[in-house]
Amino acid sequence: MRIVAGSRKGHRIDAPKGVVTRPTGDRVREALFSILGPPPDGAVVLDLFAGAGTLGIEALSRGAERAVFADRARAAARVLRRNLDELGLAGRAEVHVGDATRFAQRLAGEGRSFSWIFLDPPYAAGLADAALAAIAAGRLLAPEGTLVVEHDRRAPPQAEHGLLLKADCRRYGDTELTFYRTGSSDHER
Repeated sequence: MRIVAGSRKGHRIDAPKGVVTRPTGDRVREALFSILGPPPDGAVVLDLFAGAGTLGIEALSRGAERAVFADRARAAARVLRRNLDELGLAGRAEVHVGDATRFAQRLAGEGRSFSWIFLDPPYAAGLADAALAAIAAGRLLAPEGTLVVEHDRRAPPQAEHGLLLKADCRRYGDTELTFYRTGSSDHER
């Protein structure tokens, strides 16, 4: 895999060996960042279920100020740290090993918020909705921010999680990207 655009365009990103990690392909990543556009000034991104870190690294390459990565697999975190070191991005990143939902709850307790949040959970595990609920409860998405879930088209996440509301959905073969923004849910109006 290669970084699609930005200051590290064309540089290689290694992925952990095996089939546990499924990195976001170049075509889907390019489409995602075309939709998002450039990161807002001072953007901090959260890449949950990070694997090799392709989404967060792409955001850093395109100008995000900082990125926070989390994955429960130690092997994936080792490869991610190596990618960040080799690309000279380690000083702008945090890498955490552990459960994504619990990590989101911890970040909420610290009062953190993010311009962009990327969720790319294992497709068959059904983890997207639990992570979305934790993010919504913790108000981790900045008011003008965007959250993107990469998922199998046959298993979309719920359209609403508290203040997180589905804003768009794009399909790329069997992969879909569902975009969320903050808003007022019906029960809070």
